Amino acid sequence: MTHPLFEKHLATLDGALHAIATRGYWSPYSEMPSPKVYGETAAADGKAAYDAHLGKKFELNQPGQTGWVGGETSPYGMALDVKYPLCDHEALLKAGEAAMTGWQAVGAQGRTGICLEMLDRLNKQSFELGHAVMMTTGQGWMMAFQAGAPHAQDRGLEAVAYAWREQSFVPAQSTWEKPQGKNPALVMTKHFEIVGRGVGLVVGCGTFPTWNTYPGLFAALSTGNAVIIKPHSNAVLPAAITVRTIRAVLSENGIDPNLVTLCVTDKRSTTQELATHPLVKSVDFTGSNVFGQWLIDHSKQAQVYAELAGVNNIVIDSTNAYKAMLGNLAFTLSLYSGQMCTTSQAIIVPANGIETDEGHKSYDEVCADLAKTVEKFLSKPEVACAVLGAIQSSATADRIDLANSGKLGKVVLASTKLSNPEFTGADVRTPVLLACDAANESAYMEERFGPISFIVKAADTAAAIALSERIVQTHGALTVGLYSTHQEVIDAMTHATWRGQVALSINLTSGVFVNQSSAFSDYHGTGGNPSANASYADSAFVANRFRVVQRRYHV
Repeated sequence: MTHPLFEKHLATLDGALHAIATRGYWSPYSEMPSPKVYGETAAADGKAAYDAHLGKKFELNQPGQTGWVGGETSPYGMALDVKYPLCDHEALLKAGEAAMTGWQAVGAQGRTGICLEMLDRLNKQSFELGHAVMMTTGQGWMMAFQAGAPHAQDRGLEAVAYAWREQSFVPAQSTWEKPQGKNPALVMTKHFEIVGRGVGLVVGCGTFPTWNTYPGLFAALSTGNAVIIKPHSNAVLPAAITVRTIRAVLSENGIDPNLVTLCVTDKRSTTQELATHPLVKSVDFTGSNVFGQWLIDHSKQAQVYAELAGVNNIVIDSTNAYKAMLGNLAFTLSLYSGQMCTTSQAIIVPANGIETDEGHKSYDEVCADLAKTVEKFLSKPEVACAVLGAIQSSATADRIDLANSGKLGKVVLASTKLSNPEFTGADVRTPVLLACDAANESAYMEERFGPISFIVKAADTAAAIALSERIVQTHGALTVGLYSTHQEVIDAMTHATWRGQVALSINLTSGVFVNQSSAFSDYHGTGGNPSANASYADSAFVANRFRVVQRRYHV
């Protein structure tokens, strides 16, 4: 018998399965905040729903509650003053483990249908989520809406689709018949049960609290596991809204809502205790190398899916669209003030310059022209505020100040502070560009998160490609770019990225940027270099989150 929610959302699931098989463009969730798609009152309703959370207690009715905790301060300069339930993590773990029995009984098809319903509900809350993401992360409105809501939902759906595909390969039962010559055949009935491995812990990040959370959340949930979301302390609200909606859908379908809980804590030790608890069997993490490596080293009872720091880079060899190339780079470096795990940090240029459609450009000219393009792109305050957003953390602001000081390289373009007339308390910074020699590895060969980029002078194109490959293999990268008009250079860079196991973007000059990743088509990370040990998403991201337990008997 088909689960009603599986039937209800079958067209969406089929679309997702087709998309991950063909890798073309597809999305069931509109990225445009259009009233024609979301409803005439959706924008106002979503803003009102967000506003209604401010200054209030966010009730979730979770077990083990001992008090309330909060303290989010928006990068736009105001306190949210939302209080969240402070719950004993042992109580959340035990409740999650207990809830898995009923979740397993629903079966893979039922779990898939219920997860699809959750995503559909979250999509209807996209404006509310968009405002929550914007005000906790400092993203501009359009980016917060898109990345925080429909694009995050895309990534969640992608995980559900992969999980369903892997689980659907396992038959519920079979008849096993082995011939015995003249003797009667041996006949057995065999049943195969898909069982979740245990509680999944999803540790959220402060810059993308839904986009980086939904893949692990829905991968673990749809494969039969309970999930505890531990959000970043300054980006709790998007996770809380998500958990409340998921718990409501679970309750409506007769499932214990404690299958999914929110663990808000003001102690780092709580996260460490959760990550090493025997009941926790998977950990999803996005963040610093230090804590990510700690998780990999200490969460021995769990499978850790970690996205860590990297040094994304671009090699410029030549171009037949110089102005378009510079414009594409300017947007890439400016978007959300470079506070993306995919933003390019090292732009590697040959010492003798590059050939372009505007003639030869020296290394110094490339530096100066890129700086001018960034300045021009951000010259209109309304454009600058919309694209840059606000600086999410004081640590990023400190890194910008360090780069501005010239201690890391020659300042080609200094970062300046801008005022946002709508949010006077926002810390808005433009990108800083630094010129340095390839030998100055201590400057550019570590992730300096934020709007900080280095134009690195390499001996020649071959040296630039070799440097890019070494950066990837030593420090990791999620994205690598190349600009070249020569096929042999493109081929050499392609082979370098195969060896380094990193995604490559070639000659981007229009409306696609190296730091953008499209669900169902682009693999976000490969799991093959130090920046991440997993990919959003592939079969490996879901298949190790469940086990098949069989039983058999003679007929």
